[in-house]
Amino acid sequence: MEAAKRKGIAVAGSVLVDKINEIRAYPSAGELTQIRSIQNAVGGCVPNVALDLKRIAPTLPVSAIGKIGKDAEGEFVADILKAGGVSTTGLAVKPVEKTSFTEVMSVPGGQRTFFVYPGASADFGIADMDFDTIDAKILHLGYFLLLQKVDDGDGLKILQKAKECGMETSIDLVSENSDRYNLILPCLPYTDYLIVNELEAGRLAGIEPTEENLKKICTKLMELGVGKKVIIHMPERSVCLSEEGYSSLGSYILPDGYIQGTTGAGDAFCAGALIGIYNGWSDKRIMEFASACAVMALGSADATSGMKTEEETKEFCKQFARREVIE
Repeated sequence: MEAAKRKGIAVAGSVLVDKINEIRAYPSAGELTQIRSIQNAVGGCVPNVALDLKRIAPTLPVSAIGKIGKDAEGEFVADILKAGGVSTTGLAVKPVEKTSFTEVMSVPGGQRTFFVYPGASADFGIADMDFDTIDAKILHLGYFLLLQKVDDGDGLKILQKAKECGMETSIDLVSENSDRYNLILPCLPYTDYLIVNELEAGRLAGIEPTEENLKKICTKLMELGVGKKVIIHMPERSVCLSEEGYSSLGSYILPDGYIQGTTGAGDAFCAGALIGIYNGWSDKRIMEFASACAVMALGSADATSGMKTEEETKEFCKQFARREVIE
């Protein structure tokens, strides 16, 4: 398909179920804590970003590409995506493996602890993608460092093939304290948009992820091959480097008690950035909207239910001021 005729956004990669267990406090080794409530929610890059995209822009064609098991969890994910208006024709089923899941230990108002079962998503690779049927202007692939086949070379092949087919490419990754970030470096020359947090960006660039180093990190990542934009988000601000130059924007100042959970905030930022990129917005406008989308996610305990339409999101965030940033 000609690049000019492509439309919509395809989100490929991690698909899982979040099993959210609310606890009073996280126990030390050998101690016990009581689970007060249990809630299942979709999780992973594909459901989170795809559902956010559809809630932000209901008429935008969005497709999910990944791998699930032939089980109740897989049916749960597929049903939620379909109900949200996301195309699921790109979801492959692996009968011999369980759908990936995360046991989330959640302390109200605090951080969450995650125990991930890699499951079917770890087996996701280029063989599961039918590029002849993918009608998308942008292919977003995530999460690197969590998907075994993607990390072992299929991620590079997927990005190369997407570029050959005339799609723009975007990637993100998970925050891992390891030396495996070099696995992603060969993918950067086939990546148009890199959307990551400051820890991931710093480790990928090999530069300490401090605020004063953000511009240096962006420059290094562009030198390593990123084609169009490096976008970095962190609690205090977001930054972007592109042909427009270097831009920095303070995050919203949120009142005490507003944050109900941090799960999905990075994916919401990513979805907002992809909307801006898709619509051809300026870097500043992209960051303004992406940070507003993160605010919507922070106001909800799960990853996606807090997201609203573009206009509703902008209107809601008018009540908050932004942090001033000093370069």
